[in-house]
Amino acid sequence: MSNFYKRHIFFCNNIRNDGKQCCSQNGAKEMYRYAKDKCRANGSLGAGRLGVSESRCLGRCENGPVAVVYPDNVWYQYIDEEDIDEIFESHMEGDEIVNRLLIK
Repeated sequence: MSNFYKRHIFFCNNIRNDGKQCCSQNGAKEMYRYAKDKCRANGSLGAGRLGVSESRCLGRCENGPVAVVYPDNVWYQYIDEEDIDEIFESHMEGDEIVNRLLIK
């Protein structure tokens, strides 16, 4: 069975009301929208191509904001649009992991 997407990235957009750190406090929703809109605009979304989704808690809040790329099981911490661009250009489309943003 083949994967529906070549790669699928999930952006944690968890919201915590207890004061503990969560990805939503660090611009995760905006970066998810940025990535989704960019992929939609350049036609890279869909079957056999890329998937961009948001998620609730991915359990790595201390590293937030975080995203995970499947099927590679690669976890990233990002800050801004430049980081998102690098993840997409290098890893999602180019098969090269962005080591400087990796969560070990």
